[in-house]
Amino acid sequence: MCGICGYINYKRNYVKTRYEEAETVRAMAETMKNRGPDAGGEWIGEHAVLGHRRLAVIDPENGAQPMKRVSEGYEFVIVYNGEMYNTAELRRELIDCGYEFETNSDTEVLLYAYIHYGAECASKLNGIFAFAVYDSMRQCVFLCRDRFGVKPLFYSMRGETFIFASELKAMFKYPGIRPELDREGLAEIFAMSPARTAGCGVFHGINEVKPGYAMYVGRRGIHTAPYWQLKSGEHTDSYEETIEKVRYLVTDSIKRQLVSDVPIATFLSGGLDSSFISAVAAMEFAKRGERLSTYSFDYEGNSKYFKKSRFQPDSDSEWVPRMAEEFGTDHTYLMCPNDVLVPLLDDAVLAKDLPGMADCDSSLLYFCREVKKRHTVAVSGECSDSCDIIAMSRSKIV
Repeated sequence: MCGICGYINYKRNYVKTRYEEAETVRAMAETMKNRGPDAGGEWIGEHAVLGHRRLAVIDPENGAQPMKRVSEGYEFVIVYNGEMYNTAELRRELIDCGYEFETNSDTEVLLYAYIHYGAECASKLNGIFAFAVYDSMRQCVFLCRDRFGVKPLFYSMRGETFIFASELKAMFKYPGIRPELDREGLAEIFAMSPARTAGCGVFHGINEVKPGYAMYVGRRGIHTAPYWQLKSGEHTDSYEETIEKVRYLVTDSIKRQLVSDVPIATFLSGGLDSSFISAVAAMEFAKRGERLSTYSFDYEGNSKYFKKSRFQPDSDSEWVPRMAEEFGTDHTYLMCPNDVLVPLLDDAVLAKDLPGMADCDSSLLYFCREVKKRHTVAVSGECSDSCDIIAMSRSKIV
């Protein structure tokens, strides 16, 4: 997880005020240090300023950002938050097109993909991402967000200046942007929270790049368009074909997310989603002679006070030791003391810049801090059962 930020104005010359701009963009980036604790950087061009905070996962030594490359005499500079799961395939494709790589980072692959394909690069990406590329050839900044909006990307217009950032708190560090709520923002918080309407930034004058959308910000204004949309259609596969397709897609997705140059683990609650992920991950680790680390979490006193419901008829925790033993994982049990839940509520809200799910957020924050002591990356099944939650809510309404 990284943090990106910046601003663009084609009627300004930021090089002439580079020291003031450096101070502004650093202040914006510094608010996102929790997203990127390993390094920070900024780039100041004539009409654009870019900032970055980095959590190093792939090629920690050489993947520093903002990253600049020159092609046919034109400058291209990228700030990128996310992870690509088809980096190897894209790299081979670009090498065949004549590109030479200086690093092993997915950032460089993404930048060259944009240089070669332009906006069409978005449809080639398999991953979770939000990025911005300064393009001196097309005289614009290109912004793009992944298909399901896993990675955030907020923006706002202030006069002739376009400002963007991964987090709202970074937006508020730009002069003139204040955390003001209007009727629509209040409606979002009370009617939609913890979700948000696609494209809504909650605060007055702030929007978000929609999932599956790309945006050009240039001399001729702003152009926004979808590069991908979810399609629905009749399911015609047989039961057996469906099983094979789902098995392949889920397994392939998990394997692709295990690529990392830093320690990686999985969350194991004992439920179906985390158990499937941990099983596939453990088998992949075993192939290279490694042992997967897994973590399970529980609240203090939960086993004593747990009550069955339609949403959760049984506790998943009894399956944790069975799964850990079956796949030989290095398992750690973490217990969340009740006295940390309330103090961490403030931290959880500050991390998200918006109200969330109360103790669910504060406990998850506590657990993640504990896991970070040993591992930088954790693969989890968080939100994979969201459709189930919707179904439960629907049954109450009906």
